[in-house]
Amino acid sequence: MTTRVAIVGASGKMGRLFSRLLEASPDYEVHASLTSRSDLTEMDGADLVVDVSTPAISAEVVAHALAAGANVLVGTSGWSREKLDALERTIPTGRGVLIIPNFSVGSALGTALSILASKFYESIEIIESHASTKIDSPSGTAVRTAELIDRARAELGPVEAPHVDQRARGELIAGIPVHSLRQRGIVAQQRVILGGPGETLTIAHDTIDQSAYEHGITLALARAQHVTGLVVGLENVIDLGLGGQA
Repeated sequence: MTTRVAIVGASGKMGRLFSRLLEASPDYEVHASLTSRSDLTEMDGADLVVDVSTPAISAEVVAHALAAGANVLVGTSGWSREKLDALERTIPTGRGVLIIPNFSVGSALGTALSILASKFYESIEIIESHASTKIDSPSGTAVRTAELIDRARAELGPVEAPHVDQRARGELIAGIPVHSLRQRGIVAQQRVILGGPGETLTIAHDTIDQSAYEHGITLALARAQHVTGLVVGLENVIDLGLGGQA
């Protein structure tokens, strides 16, 4: 059976990538392609809505899609812990939302390794870099990494983060300083730097081309159709054992 998919943010880089992958698969039909000028009702009738719009309208897109009876796959940044908690309370019975901050399998593996290593180091900071066109910071990937590290270290206590009152120390996410760079020539990079007595460990991931997202998108599309409730993170699609949902 063919799945009808509506893409919100279809004119952006990720939207065009989704369109290409969907059109190449016999399992999917592009039901509607919405841009910033489209009325959200254009998505009505889709089995699945893909939201790769902007943080400013993402919550509205998700709410409309759920009300229209569709599951939602979100690839838009800006979903804080508070917004996720609020969303989870409003998802109708039998419907689901899958939120993927980063569709790269390598990025998910980098996060998994960072969580494992975080239990052995007390000093942890994150540096994330993206193209100058990315309008939000910190990235959703960095926020997710920091939150999962904090969760994994719950019994160990907070990481060392001195001088956090200084603006140059970055934004504090779940007690972890996160530094954001926005520059030309970069697709996406993340460095998790862990420090202990006499050593540091850096877990780095570099995205050099959008083709890095294709495998994760394919896996997420298949999972999003059947999800119920709220699921956050590609790690829960490829089963890296990082502790379940949201």
